[in-house]
Amino acid sequence: MAMDPAEAVLQEKALKFMPRIHMPKDGFQLISSGYQAWLKQCSMPRSLWLGCSSLADSMPSLRCLYNPGTGALPAFQTYNSCARLCLNQETVCLGSTAMKTENCVAKMLLTHGNPPGYPFGNHRIFARGFLVTVVLVCNRNWMPFSEIGARCLNKTKLANGTSSMIVPKQRKLSASYEKEKELCVKYFEQWSESDQVEFVEHLISQMCHYQHGHINSYLKPMLQRDFITALPARGLDHIAENILSYLDAKSLCAAELVCKEWYRVTSDGMLWKKLIERMVRTDALWRGLSERRGWGQYLFKNKPPDGTAPPNSFYRALYPKIIQDIETIESNWRCGRHSLQRIHCRSETSKGVYCLQYDDQKIVSGLRDNTIKIWDKNTLECKRILTGHTGSVLCLQYDERVIITGSSDSTVRVWDVNAGEMLNTLIHHCEAVLHLRFNNGMMVTCSKDRSIAVWDMASPTDITLRRVLVGHRAAVNVVDFDDKYIVSASGDRTIKVWNTSTCEFVRTLNGHKRGIACLQYRDRLVVSGSSDNTIRLWDIECGACLRVLEGHEELVRCIRFDNKRIVSGAYDGKIKVWDLVAALDPRAPAGTLCLRTLVEHSGRVFRLQFDEFQIVSSSHDDTILIWDFLNDPAAQAESTRSPSRTYTYISR
Repeated sequence: MAMDPAEAVLQEKALKFMPRIHMPKDGFQLISSGYQAWLKQCSMPRSLWLGCSSLADSMPSLRCLYNPGTGALPAFQTYNSCARLCLNQETVCLGSTAMKTENCVAKMLLTHGNPPGYPFGNHRIFARGFLVTVVLVCNRNWMPFSEIGARCLNKTKLANGTSSMIVPKQRKLSASYEKEKELCVKYFEQWSESDQVEFVEHLISQMCHYQHGHINSYLKPMLQRDFITALPARGLDHIAENILSYLDAKSLCAAELVCKEWYRVTSDGMLWKKLIERMVRTDALWRGLSERRGWGQYLFKNKPPDGTAPPNSFYRALYPKIIQDIETIESNWRCGRHSLQRIHCRSETSKGVYCLQYDDQKIVSGLRDNTIKIWDKNTLECKRILTGHTGSVLCLQYDERVIITGSSDSTVRVWDVNAGEMLNTLIHHCEAVLHLRFNNGMMVTCSKDRSIAVWDMASPTDITLRRVLVGHRAAVNVVDFDDKYIVSASGDRTIKVWNTSTCEFVRTLNGHKRGIACLQYRDRLVVSGSSDNTIRLWDIECGACLRVLEGHEELVRCIRFDNKRIVSGAYDGKIKVWDLVAALDPRAPAGTLCLRTLVEHSGRVFRLQFDEFQIVSSSHDDTILIWDFLNDPAAQAESTRSPSRTYTYISR
């Protein structure tokens, strides 16, 4: 049957306009979702998609073609002059709910409505403001798509991974092709590897993008290597174990599920144990939990020859329990849930505990009655009382060898931490020693006499004065230092920064409205508390005030911070827990910064120290309180009454 000349011209122009359209003998076929037809008339949009949303997942797409020579659309003006696209037999006529099995002619009408008197149903969609009507005109009976679609459609995937429906015409491989292919393979095998590579590169360069996609899909699985399975097969188990040992818990869970060999490498390598050991080495919270919960005894030990060590499954089951403990601790801090232990110091004369420091075994406290009392952390019993000062013990610090104390009697005394023997007495300040810090052979003390003394510590009995720093106009209440800076705060409302190595003055931090009673300095951050009832966060390098925390009703007497939170105590008898991370975020509302207020002391809070699990505080009420956020009796009682929660730790 001869083709209409107008239709032949239309097909020729379409082939020029749409590249790489496969042309069978009796028509042409459009690659689905591959190209766009451009319309160009007045304000018409540049692209028009003629897909049907209800059939998008099951049918290919058609594009409207226009005359690229004139830019006009004469073929779309009336129904009788519709552009006819001759499609292959057994091919879907897109955009319609029915199809014909042969000699099907698709007629597409671009209009603002239906053709008058047209008897068949149609499907309308809006494409950038233009109404498109796609109809089918056939000479035979209609068949629903659901009945014969399977006969006509081949489902495939494009190179970009998107699903589509294309209708390739199936053809059998010819005998000549098979023979020629075998001959080509024979020649190919005789070439060297470099020649083979060069030939394949040249061959690929002659192919189209569609073929490149198929080759890429074929090569991908060939390029993948299961190195975890391959290494043990070559006697390199330790390398496979070392690679997987860097995974976090979520990734390690996924690795176990890859295959039996991956699971075996994970189990034989004790990778859950290694993960827990890595966390204990790098995280103080994990380290503390290992000691308090007792599972630390199973870590950092070689596997005994008798095989009595716990298997990998023990550590895998242990990991979610540790995560549950950590989540419980964080929740307790935010909600204020804790257990409380109280030490009554029972001072015989003046009552009040001015200073303290603790570790897992003991609490060392300095009292208003001139004594230093050492308490057993577990039994809460007083183990030793150190006497020698003639005034209240206002400050102290200890390490594994010595306790150093400062007193209102203007002296600094050095004690043996184990025997309790007084080793040295330093007399320099002419008024009360209000605070002191020592570290790495250096000590800094400050006094009511407005001066700061810097000392060199060769040994507990060999401590010499290096330098006296002056500049404050009132009593220096607190000092702190590291290798870079010495930081001091005074009743003159200022914080002064000094160079640690040269002892030269660096800068002054101004902002508090009244005298400053306490501070802590670490890295670039200084946190200070004042008798103006506020807490300020400072950048020590530029001297800027980063945040002001308000909430205490009286003088803020003591303050400490770590990576997560700030804990402050004040003369109002309250201890407040603040969110440090939020406080450093200028976008965080001020009302969200205070996490919890703890009220148990009946007098002024003089000193506190805290870690991930607890706060230990002392007060004018002559007590020391231990706030335990790990072992909350109410939470433990609740867990015995109700089923335990399930934690999906691999999603963290």
